[in-house]
Amino acid sequence: MANSMYFVQECPTCGRGLQIRVEYLGRQVVCQHCRGKLTACDPESHRYSGCDEAESLLRRAEELLRDSSRQMSASRRAAQP
Repeated sequence: MANSMYFVQECPTCGRGLQIRVEYLGRQVVCQHCRGKLTACDPESHRYSGCDEAESLLRRAEELLRDSSRQMSASRRAAQP
């Protein structure tokens, strides 16, 4: 059997690095750890639009988490006597 080539992609659900066969590029795959679904794409290559969409969603989620953390810190400071 010929050796398959793999690339590593992070699961957007659980964050684990997944080894994905190159022949699955552009296809929907399932994380074997958390069962999260993702589109197999090499983030270094912008050939597959699913990567851009997933990356922008992750960036937006990180922004929302940062904003929420800042708001919580501000409300705690305001509540202190």
